[in-house]
Amino acid sequence: MSNNSNRPERPRLEPEIIPPRYGRRDGDWLEGGWSPYASGASGTQRIYFAKFGPFGLAMVMLVIGFVAAIVLLATVGALLIWLPILAILLAVGVVFRRQLRR
Repeated sequence: MSNNSNRPERPRLEPEIIPPRYGRRDGDWLEGGWSPYASGASGTQRIYFAKFGPFGLAMVMLVIGFVAAIVLLATVGALLIWLPILAILLAVGVVFRRQLRR
């Protein structure tokens, strides 16, 4: 009973950390599994982000305003379609209520 069950078990093997420049150079390891971002050439790919200038910011605001206007028009349109339907249902309800009272 010298085993202490409250202590966590230590890993048997330490993970090996390989710096990127010393990694595998051959493309054979990419063929074994599915890799959506792997290109045919070995090496790294970079993604560049550009800052928004005044024109880009104006275009983003224009698109946001356009989407907001479409949402507003769709909401008002749906309300304008349902208003006559609700008015007709209310009128039918009033007529039936009067008929049931008599």
